[in-house]
Amino acid sequence: MAVKKGDFIRLEFTGRIKETGEVFDTTIEDVAKESGLKIKKVFGPVPVIVGGGHLIKGLDDAILGMDEGEEKHVELQPEEAFGKRDPNLVKLIPMIEFRRQGIKPRVGMSITMEGHEGRIQSIDGGRVRVDFNHELAGKTIEYDIRVKEIIKDEVEKVKSMIQLYYPLDKINLDKVQIEIEDGIVKIYMDELSRFDNRPYMDVTLSRFRIARDIWENMNIKKVEFVDVFTKKGDGED
Repeated sequence: MAVKKGDFIRLEFTGRIKETGEVFDTTIEDVAKESGLKIKKVFGPVPVIVGGGHLIKGLDDAILGMDEGEEKHVELQPEEAFGKRDPNLVKLIPMIEFRRQGIKPRVGMSITMEGHEGRIQSIDGGRVRVDFNHELAGKTIEYDIRVKEIIKDEVEKVKSMIQLYYPLDKINLDKVQIEIEDGIVKIYMDELSRFDNRPYMDVTLSRFRIARDIWENMNIKKVEFVDVFTKKGDGED
Protein backbone atom coordinates (compact mmCIF):
# COMPACT_ATOMS: atom_id res chain seq x y z
CA MET A 1 0.00 0.00 0.00
CA ALA A 2 1.53 3.30 -1.11
CA VAL A 3 1.79 6.29 1.21
CA LYS A 4 -0.80 9.02 0.63
CA LYS A 5 -1.60 12.38 2.18
CA GLY A 6 -3.07 12.03 5.66
CA ASP A 7 -1.38 8.71 6.40
CA PHE A 8 0.22 8.19 9.80
CA ILE A 9 3.68 6.72 9.34
CA ARG A 10 6.93 6.05 11.18
CA LEU A 11 9.89 7.46 9.27
CA GLU A 12 13.62 6.79 9.47
CA PHE A 13 15.90 9.43 7.99
CA THR A 14 19.37 10.89 7.87
CA GLY A 15 19.86 14.44 6.65
CA ARG A 16 23.14 15.77 5.25
CA ILE A 17 24.39 19.05 3.83
CA LYS A 18 25.26 18.20 0.21
CA GLU A 19 28.23 20.54 -0.08
CA THR A 20 30.05 19.12 2.94
CA GLY A 21 28.45 15.73 3.61
CA GLU A 22 27.89 16.82 7.20
CA VAL A 23 25.08 15.01 9.02
CA PHE A 24 22.79 17.53 10.74
CA ASP A 25 20.04 15.16 11.90
CA THR A 26 19.25 11.45 11.98
CA THR A 27 16.90 8.97 13.61
CA ILE A 28 19.63 6.29 13.65
CA GLU A 29 21.91 6.20 16.69
CA ASP A 30 24.83 4.46 14.95
CA VAL A 31 24.85 7.11 12.21
CA ALA A 32 24.88 9.86 14.85
CA LYS A 33 27.87 8.25 16.62
CA GLU A 34 29.81 7.64 13.40
CA SER A 35 29.30 11.24 12.23
CA GLY A 36 30.07 12.77 15.62
CA LEU A 37 26.65 14.37 15.76
CA LYS A 38 26.03 15.65 19.27
CA ILE A 39 22.30 15.90 19.83
CA LYS A 40 20.30 14.74 22.81
CA LYS A 41 17.32 12.70 21.67
CA VAL A 42 15.77 9.27 21.80
CA PHE A 43 16.69 7.64 18.50
CA GLY A 44 14.25 5.61 16.45
CA PRO A 45 11.64 6.08 13.70
CA VAL A 46 9.73 9.37 13.97
CA PRO A 47 5.92 9.36 13.82
CA VAL A 48 4.51 11.91 11.37
CA ILE A 49 1.36 12.58 9.37
CA VAL A 50 2.11 12.89 5.66
CA GLY A 51 1.11 16.37 4.55
CA GLY A 52 0.43 17.36 8.16
CA GLY A 53 3.13 20.01 8.36
CA HIS A 54 5.49 17.87 10.43
CA LEU A 55 8.18 17.81 7.74
CA ILE A 56 9.74 20.31 5.35
CA LYS A 57 7.79 20.45 2.09
CA GLY A 58 10.33 18.70 -0.13
CA LEU A 59 10.58 15.75 2.23
CA ASP A 60 6.81 15.56 2.63
CA ASP A 61 6.39 15.44 -1.16
CA ALA A 62 9.11 12.79 -1.55
CA ILE A 63 7.33 10.36 0.78
CA LEU A 64 4.11 10.33 -1.24
CA GLY A 65 3.73 7.10 -3.19
CA MET A 66 6.41 5.21 -1.27
CA ASP A 67 5.64 1.72 0.01
CA GLU A 68 6.04 0.46 3.55
CA GLY A 69 9.69 -0.56 3.98
CA GLU A 70 10.84 1.34 0.88
CA GLU A 71 14.03 3.40 0.97
CA LYS A 72 14.82 6.50 -1.07
CA HIS A 73 17.59 9.07 -1.52
CA VAL A 74 16.30 12.64 -1.89
CA GLU A 75 18.10 15.83 -2.89
CA LEU A 76 16.38 19.10 -2.01
CA GLN A 77 17.19 22.59 -3.22
CA PRO A 78 16.98 25.40 -0.61
CA GLU A 79 13.46 26.45 -1.63
CA GLU A 80 12.26 22.86 -1.02
CA ALA A 81 14.12 22.57 2.26
CA PHE A 82 14.93 25.36 4.73
CA GLY A 83 14.56 28.31 2.38
CA LYS A 84 16.95 30.71 0.71
CA ARG A 85 19.09 33.04 2.80
CA ASP A 86 17.56 36.45 3.32
CA PRO A 87 20.13 39.22 3.98
CA ASN A 88 17.38 41.27 5.61
CA LEU A 89 17.27 38.73 8.43
CA VAL A 90 20.81 39.63 9.51
CA LYS A 91 20.45 42.38 12.12
CA LEU A 92 22.80 44.68 14.00
CA ILE A 93 21.48 45.01 17.55
CA PRO A 94 22.84 47.53 20.07
CA MET A 95 24.67 45.95 23.00
CA ILE A 96 22.41 47.89 25.37
CA GLU A 97 19.46 45.70 24.33
CA PHE A 98 21.29 42.64 25.64
CA ARG A 99 22.26 44.41 28.86
CA ARG A 100 18.64 45.35 29.48
CA GLN A 101 17.73 41.65 29.33
CA GLY A 102 20.68 40.55 31.44
CA ILE A 103 22.29 38.67 28.53
CA LYS A 104 26.05 38.51 28.01
CA PRO A 105 26.34 37.84 24.26
CA ARG A 106 29.04 35.62 22.79
CA VAL A 107 29.74 34.50 19.24
CA GLY A 108 27.78 31.36 18.33
CA MET A 109 25.15 31.88 21.02
CA SER A 110 21.54 31.15 20.06
CA ILE A 111 19.06 33.81 21.12
CA THR A 112 15.34 34.45 20.74
CA MET A 113 14.01 37.95 20.16
CA GLU A 114 10.37 38.79 19.48
CA GLY A 115 9.68 35.13 18.82
CA HIS A 116 12.49 34.72 16.26
CA GLU A 117 15.51 32.51 16.88
CA GLY A 118 18.91 33.67 15.71
CA ARG A 119 22.62 33.11 16.20
CA ILE A 120 25.23 35.69 17.13
CA GLN A 121 27.79 36.03 14.33
CA SER A 122 30.04 38.75 15.66
CA ILE A 123 30.41 41.39 18.36
CA ASP A 124 31.97 44.70 17.41
CA GLY A 125 32.10 47.41 20.02
CA GLY A 126 28.56 48.39 20.91
CA ARG A 127 26.83 46.31 18.24
CA VAL A 128 26.01 42.62 17.95
CA ARG A 129 25.47 40.99 14.55
CA VAL A 130 22.67 38.40 14.72
CA ASP A 131 21.59 36.09 11.88
CA PHE A 132 17.88 35.17 12.09
CA ASN A 133 17.99 32.90 9.03
CA HIS A 134 17.56 29.17 9.66
CA GLU A 135 21.06 27.73 10.07
CA LEU A 136 20.46 25.50 7.01
CA ALA A 137 18.96 28.26 4.86
CA GLY A 138 20.52 28.48 1.41
CA LYS A 139 21.93 24.96 1.52
CA THR A 140 21.16 21.97 -0.70
CA ILE A 141 20.06 19.10 1.52
CA GLU A 142 20.24 15.33 1.00
CA TYR A 143 18.07 12.83 2.85
CA ASP A 144 18.18 9.07 3.02
CA ILE A 145 14.66 8.05 4.08
CA ARG A 146 12.80 4.83 4.83
CA VAL A 147 9.11 4.36 5.51
CA LYS A 148 9.42 2.06 8.51
CA GLU A 149 5.66 1.60 8.99
CA ILE A 150 2.29 2.82 7.80
CA ILE A 151 0.20 2.97 10.96
CA LYS A 152 -3.28 1.54 10.48
CA ASP A 153 -4.59 0.94 14.01
CA GLU A 154 -6.60 3.92 15.32
CA VAL A 155 -5.24 3.71 18.88
CA GLU A 156 -1.67 3.52 17.57
CA LYS A 157 -2.32 6.62 15.46
CA VAL A 158 -3.25 8.55 18.60
CA LYS A 159 -0.22 7.18 20.44
CA SER A 160 2.02 8.22 17.58
CA MET A 161 0.94 11.85 17.94
CA ILE A 162 1.54 11.74 21.69
CA GLN A 163 5.03 10.43 20.97
CA LEU A 164 5.61 13.22 18.44
CA TYR A 165 4.84 16.00 20.89
CA TYR A 166 5.94 14.26 24.10
CA PRO A 167 9.38 12.72 23.29
CA LEU A 168 9.98 9.24 24.70
CA ASP A 169 12.53 10.49 27.21
CA LYS A 170 9.69 12.54 28.75
CA ILE A 171 6.79 10.09 28.70
CA ASN A 172 6.07 6.38 29.12
CA LEU A 173 3.60 5.48 26.39
CA ASP A 174 2.88 2.17 28.11
CA LYS A 175 1.23 4.14 30.92
CA VAL A 176 -1.00 6.15 28.57
CA GLN A 177 -4.44 4.62 28.08
CA ILE A 178 -6.56 5.50 25.07
CA GLU A 179 -10.25 4.91 24.47
CA ILE A 180 -12.02 5.61 21.16
CA GLU A 181 -15.81 5.47 21.01
CA ASP A 182 -18.54 7.32 19.10
CA GLY A 183 -16.08 9.79 17.57
CA ILE A 184 -14.52 10.68 20.92
CA VAL A 185 -10.93 10.00 21.95
CA LYS A 186 -10.11 9.88 25.66
CA ILE A 187 -6.43 9.99 26.61
CA TYR A 188 -5.69 8.97 30.21
CA MET A 189 -2.33 10.24 31.45
CA ASP A 190 -0.94 9.46 34.90
CA GLU A 191 1.17 11.92 36.89
CA LEU A 192 4.46 10.51 35.57
CA SER A 193 3.28 10.98 32.00
CA ARG A 194 1.97 14.50 32.48
CA PHE A 195 4.83 16.20 34.27
CA ASP A 196 8.11 16.54 32.40
CA ASN A 197 9.44 19.79 33.90
CA ARG A 198 8.04 21.88 31.05
CA PRO A 199 6.11 25.12 31.59
CA TYR A 200 2.32 24.79 31.80
CA MET A 201 1.80 26.66 28.52
CA ASP A 202 4.12 24.27 26.67
CA VAL A 203 2.13 21.28 27.90
CA THR A 204 -1.16 22.95 26.91
CA LEU A 205 0.19 23.75 23.43
CA SER A 206 1.36 20.14 22.98
CA ARG A 207 -2.12 18.87 23.85
CA PHE A 208 -3.74 21.29 21.43
CA ARG A 209 -1.44 20.12 18.62
CA ILE A 210 -2.19 16.47 19.37
CA ALA A 211 -5.93 17.18 19.31
CA ARG A 212 -5.68 19.23 16.09
CA ASP A 213 -3.79 16.51 14.24
CA ILE A 214 -6.32 13.91 15.37
CA TRP A 215 -9.32 16.07 14.33
CA GLU A 216 -7.87 16.83 10.91
CA ASN A 217 -6.74 13.32 10.00
CA MET A 218 -9.07 10.89 11.78
CA ASN A 219 -12.83 10.54 11.96
CA ILE A 220 -12.87 12.12 15.41
CA LYS A 221 -14.96 15.04 16.67
CA LYS A 222 -13.66 15.39 20.24
CA VAL A 223 -10.41 14.75 22.13
CA GLU A 224 -10.37 14.61 25.92
CA PHE A 225 -7.26 14.51 28.12
CA VAL A 226 -7.96 12.88 31.48
CA ASP A 227 -5.37 13.42 34.20
CA VAL A 228 -5.15 10.42 36.51
CA PHE A 229 -3.67 10.55 40.02
CA THR A 230 -3.22 7.31 41.94
CA LYS A 231 -2.83 7.11 45.71
CA LYS A 232 0.47 5.52 46.57
CA GLY A 233 0.69 2.70 49.08
CA ASP A 234 2.77 2.81 52.26
CA GLY A 235 6.48 2.72 51.51
CA GLU A 236 6.12 3.89 47.89
CA ASP A 237 8.08 6.93 46.76
